[in-house]
Amino acid sequence: MTEFIPPAKPIIGDEERAAVDRVLRSGMVAQGPEVAAFEEEFARELVEGRDCVAVNSGTSGLHLGLLAAGIGEGDEVIVPAFTFAATGNSVRLAGATPVFADIELDTYTLDPAHVESLITGRTKAIMPVHLYGHPARMDELAAIAEKHSLMLFEDAAQAHGAKWRGRAVGTFGAFGMFSLYPTKNMTSGEGGMVSVDSEDMRRRMRLLRNQGMETQYQNELIGFNNRMTDIHAAIGRVQLTKVAAWTKQRQENAAVLDAGLKHVKTPVVLEGAVHVYHQYTVRLPEDLVSKRSEILSRLKDEFGVGTGVYYPVPTNELPSFGVEADLPATREATRSVFSLPVHPSLSPEDLQRIIHAVNTVLEEASA
Repeated sequence: MTEFIPPAKPIIGDEERAAVDRVLRSGMVAQGPEVAAFEEEFARELVEGRDCVAVNSGTSGLHLGLLAAGIGEGDEVIVPAFTFAATGNSVRLAGATPVFADIELDTYTLDPAHVESLITGRTKAIMPVHLYGHPARMDELAAIAEKHSLMLFEDAAQAHGAKWRGRAVGTFGAFGMFSLYPTKNMTSGEGGMVSVDSEDMRRRMRLLRNQGMETQYQNELIGFNNRMTDIHAAIGRVQLTKVAAWTKQRQENAAVLDAGLKHVKTPVVLEGAVHVYHQYTVRLPEDLVSKRSEILSRLKDEFGVGTGVYYPVPTNELPSFGVEADLPATREATRSVFSLPVHPSLSPEDLQRIIHAVNTVLEEASA
């Protein structure tokens, strides 16, 4: 039987296990020295030395970042509709209103022109998502934010190590959130890391994650229990030493797929962008869009190739939001995209099987 190629594959090895054992033996498993070390190392390796604050999930990172920046009731934050629901959820959790903007179909990231058209007197911030690992057009979005006196935030959940015009994502906005969920390019088991642009943001984030206190029983504001444990931080510290090599392998795998795939629109990498390929997302031609479910089933059942559809429903159309919006590029993406394995565990033989499977199934579906 053909061995199944999963669409994502977390890599947890002996070094991560040893790190967890080290923490367990220390007797200090809650937020402690491992978290502090992880914050410092993440800052140095991925966000050009910006201060970082570790939390228990990516969604917590967005939520606390918005609160620390003063976003709340009556405010609007412009976000893409083509992304995971956590982006919009975090705005709602902060008491504000997400305003859903369209994407550019080539990179699946925010369309700056559409963003600017949505700005109102209630708009307080723009929060792009560096989707699939490709950076948004941060220079254009930063210029729009400055022009209209808005804050800029970054959802970099899928973009560890991505860059735009030589600058690391997570260094453009007042904060940038990186997810550390198991399927991301690096993991801490579960968690999030938030880069911040000021000491005030750093302090407010640290208060908010820890019941509103820096000193025990001296609660300065209403906060949350959103701390990262030392167990998770220990895993993250090990993964941080490996993510650069894994990213290089993802990029090399993507290049092989680019060269071999037919009948689909392969990922675009804009000039000045460093794509880290959290997902390798392709788009079906119009004549095959209606056959997507059948195509993905055949790839799995006949060739053992796993796929994913990220994301089949625009966030604004989810029952949890139910907001009408005219977003043609978003709608086109939701109906035509699917993602293929690109993770660093793939062998050369796996890549050739993926290429053969996609080309065969799509050629037959087109006949």
